[in-house]
Order: sequence, then C-alpha cells, then structure tokens
Amino acid sequence: MNIRIKNGRLVDPANGADRRADVFIAQGRIAGVGECPAGFTATRTLDAAGCVVCPGLVDLSARLREPGFEYRATLESEMAAAAAGGVTSLACPPDTDPPLDEPGLVEMLKHRARLPEFAKVYPIGALTEKLEGKRLTEMAELAEAGCVAFGQANIPVVDTQVLQRAMQYASTFGFPVWLQAQDPYLARNGVAHDGEVASRLGLGGIPVVAETIALAGILHLAQATGARVHLTRISSAAGLEMVAAARAAGIQVTCDVAVHHLHLSEGDIGWFDPHARLDPPLRSLADRDALRQGLASGAIDALCSDHTPVDDDAKLVPFAEAESGATGLELLLPLTLRWAAEMELPLSTAIARVTCDPARILGIAAGTLSVGAPADVCVFDPAAQVTVSREHLRSQGKNTPFLGASLAGRVRWTLVDGVPVFG
Repeated sequence: MNIRIKNGRLVDPANGADRRADVFIAQGRIAGVGECPAGFTATRTLDAAGCVVCPGLVDLSARLREPGFEYRATLESEMAAAAAGGVTSLACPPDTDPPLDEPGLVEMLKHRARLPEFAKVYPIGALTEKLEGKRLTEMAELAEAGCVAFGQANIPVVDTQVLQRAMQYASTFGFPVWLQAQDPYLARNGVAHDGEVASRLGLGGIPVVAETIALAGILHLAQATGARVHLTRISSAAGLEMVAAARAAGIQVTCDVAVHHLHLSEGDIGWFDPHARLDPPLRSLADRDALRQGLASGAIDALCSDHTPVDDDAKLVPFAEAESGATGLELLLPLTLRWAAEMELPLSTAIARVTCDPARILGIAAGTLSVGAPADVCVFDPAAQVTVSREHLRSQGKNTPFLGASLAGRVRWTLVDGVPVFG
C-alpha cells in the first residue's frame, strides 16, 4: 500500500525537522518527505490538516501481562491501547508469569506479537532466574531469542555480588542492564512517599533515601564493571543529582521517568485513592518539579508510560492493600503534551522524549521519519480534547489517576510499517 499523508505539520526531532511537509510511504517504509518520489502513486491519502505528523511513539515500559496475567490484560487489548495512543514500539519488562528468563518464553511472546496490527515488541529479559536475584540467566541465549536488554523490573537484586557478576557478564557482551533503584529494606512495608501526606494518612512511607542508597550501589558497580546501565523510573531530585554526577564521572548511565510522576505528587493520593498507588511512589512537589525540569534539560533521557494494567479487584481495596500501577499507553502522548505546554517547551522537545530518545536507549531503528526508515507514524490533533474515561480506554486496565481529566492531543492515525492500525 502506498500512502500519502498530506497537509500536516511534520515534527521529526531526530532530523531537526519542524515544518509543513507531506510524507510518502511505500512498501512499509518512508519513501519521501516533502517531495513526491519519482513514480509514486498513492493508493490511499490521509489528510492531516491541523494535525502533527511525527514518528510513532517508543515506550520504554509497557506491561502486556502475557504470559500469566491474562485476567488483567491480553496482548490484543494492550496492542489496541498502544495503537490508540500512537505507540508503535514498546519494551516490556520481564515480570510476567513465568518471568522472561528462558529463550522459549521470549520467542513465544515475539511470535504472539508479530501480527501486522500490533506494535513492535522489544522484550527486556530477566537478569536472574525467576527474578529471584540468585542465579544469572543465560543472557546470550535470551539475546538471540530477541531480548534487547536485561533487568529485574521492580524486583531488586539484594545480593550485590550477584549484581556485580551480572554487570560483568553483561559488560563483556555489551548487553544493557536496566534497574530500578529502590532498597527493599528501606522500602519494606511502605506504600507511599515518606512525607507529610503519608504521616497524616497513617500510611507506611518509602523514603527518598531508599532510592539514593540503592542508586549509589548500582552506580559504583557500573563504574567498576564498565556495564551500560539504564535506570528505570527515577523518582527524586536527589536521585537525579546522583545520576548527573555519575555521568560527569564518565559512567555509562541513562535514565527515564514515568509520565505520571511529571504531573502528580504525594498530595494526589487525596483520601486514599488507590489509583495513585504507584511504584516508585509519587513524591513531593519539589521532587516532581525537579523531574519536570530534568526531562526538559535532558538530564533525564526519556519518558515512558510505565503502563501497568491492573484488574478492578486489585484496586477496589484499601490504599495500603491495593496493587501498584496505572494504565498509561493511551495517555503517554497527551500527558507529554501537557508537560511541554506547562514548561513552555517546543513541541519537538516533547516529541523527542517519546520517540528518538527512547529509541536510542533501546538501540532500535525507530523514532524517525528519515527516508528509508520503517514507516512507523503517529498523526495527532494537538488541539482536540480527550476526556479520560473507562469507556475511552481500550486497555483492559482502567486504573489511572487521570480518570475524568480532559487532555489535549487526540491520535487520528497510527501506522506500523506503513499499515494503518488505528484511525
């Protein structure tokens, strides 16, 4: 299918482009930008007047819940959510059931996700067997099966010698290691940020030092082993300062932040709203503002949805008993646009944080509309309002603290390898 996308505002941060230009697609790839390629005849034309045409979004953390948690979500439901959110490539954490610690499981997931209407899936393999933090997985075999990096999701490796060996092995083969920094002992029995709100509500607190102490260990091991480390879901100003210092010291480290943490703080727990039970927890306003500024400056490399669909029963319980997590695939784009508007940032900066920047961390050919690149495209109306409701969300998980919010940025079309999958 040959497709022409006309009359749109092309925003392609990877190429420094922000201009009016038509996009031409042939054989699943970008055939031309601005000028019609010789001999090109469109079989379908999409009129993007009033819309932005940008690369498909790349999400660094989207739990698809398969295998093992199909009662919470299915591959079909979450891929529909990805398409509706303009997400064309996504990384899925290894905390499935069973975890992604064997090549056969990875191959099965890749095979299940190979349908044309699905986003491209990049599994993060388990760093240790069963995510227990005791024995290393066969990373080389998992990489051959399709894993692009190795991590523990939000399950820490308590034994630092095991973590050191994992980093040494990963460094030898050039595999990235993805880790969330949270000390399990300091976070034990905690369900919210250790601050005024948790104290007032009588909730167990998770202090910022739980992040910084774990972060110190990770960064020292990264320096000692030469491993390339990606820190997932940084949550505090103090943690961000440590990452900046590590980079200045020459340590290979990148980091991302969850989109919820750019807009919400501990105060948004309200009166025990279980939708605001997240991991890491929503922190202080000062931390939130530091994260917003860090993402704007590039101190934080990328933004992710941290999509975690949860069944209703797991949220319709007291806050301290609720399962952590929020759905986010369909909200990644509008919440990114809201952050950029509030920070008075160029649209290209916002788009970069969810396209070419995360693609660079994953090491994949995505996040660009360069001629010859895969035609993964998102076309959205930046002015159209979307009211977040259970009915609006295509994800099987309806758990989000943004229910009822009105957000600007409605996706009109999503294309994966030149195939329209939404719109």
